Amino acid sequence: MTTIAPDRVDLTEIDDAPDIDRGWSVVVWNDPVNLMSFVVYVFRKLFGHSMEEATRLMLQVHNDGRAIVSQGPLEKAELDCHRLHHHGLWATLERP
Repeated sequence: MTTIAPDRVDLTEIDDAPDIDRGWSVVVWNDPVNLMSFVVYVFRKLFGHSMEEATRLMLQVHNDGRAIVSQGPLEKAELDCHRLHHHGLWATLERP
């Protein structure tokens, strides 16, 4: 028996396939270790945020337990997450 590939594929069949470039969020989580001033410093250094934006994000992490600090394709988000880990911050990736 010979199998022949279809000449047309219905895209609804593959809607559940992961789309790695759809966009990812980098979430920084509150921790009992890092000083608030250090977190602001890291956000400014890694992401180029202004003092006001870095402080706003740090306070969101402190008050809400988490903040989205970066968004983008998977590879960029993974790099941002790695850089945050390198600076001792707790960070994870999630889909928006």
